[in-house]
Amino acid sequence: MTMGTGTRGRPLRVLIVDDDFMVAKVHAGFVAALDGFEVAGTASTGADALAAVQRLRPDLVLLDVYLPDMTGLDVLRRLRADGAPVDVVVISAARDVDSIRSALHGGVLHYLVKPFDRQTFETRLREYAALRGELAALEEAGQADVDRVFAGARGGSRPVPVTPKGIAPETLQLVRQALQLAGSDGLSATQCSERTGLARVSARRYLEQLVARQEADVRQRYGTAGRPERRFTLRVPHRSP
Repeated sequence: MTMGTGTRGRPLRVLIVDDDFMVAKVHAGFVAALDGFEVAGTASTGADALAAVQRLRPDLVLLDVYLPDMTGLDVLRRLRADGAPVDVVVISAARDVDSIRSALHGGVLHYLVKPFDRQTFETRLREYAALRGELAALEEAGQADVDRVFAGARGGSRPVPVTPKGIAPETLQLVRQALQLAGSDGLSATQCSERTGLARVSARRYLEQLVARQEADVRQRYGTAGRPERRFTLRVPHRSP
């Protein structure tokens, strides 16, 4: 698990490696549609992938196993041998245990088996963004912090929280990510609505749910007109003394 810190506030850059042009195009569309992510480039061979990592310096590689010149697992081994500071998620139709074991040994963050739906894809990338945010906020990690990071790195092994009726976990994660990207300034319900595409009343309901779960704080801030505005900020993860 590499999880370099990157530059705070900038989009996470993703390199897509797949020998099927249409599949790469679909995955690029998924990435481009996600707030906080951008497509750094695509590659259709192992050699192109290795060169692109050196040239583009992406944060994350979405790596297929079946490539025309070498396997994606060979690419993974080369990246680790070269000490490339890049995170990797394998996306492949390869279901054999040896491939999965090799991917684990190579320190991949997750292994997505084709075919999968868009929601699964987006959930894994949002978990990745949240994990990067948690690591960036920590100076020293206690055991609870380490447990949370390694659980999140395995993409979904965190226990699924119980949410009230009408609160979708995926939408809650979208609002959580928007707060994370906003940093210490936080967001009002109106700003959250603009950044997530939710209706303002829905954005406020999800923000208040994060407050109820003690994942966010809310405070009153007075604007130039003197009218108070409720602003929500994501709580900073616990830092060990």
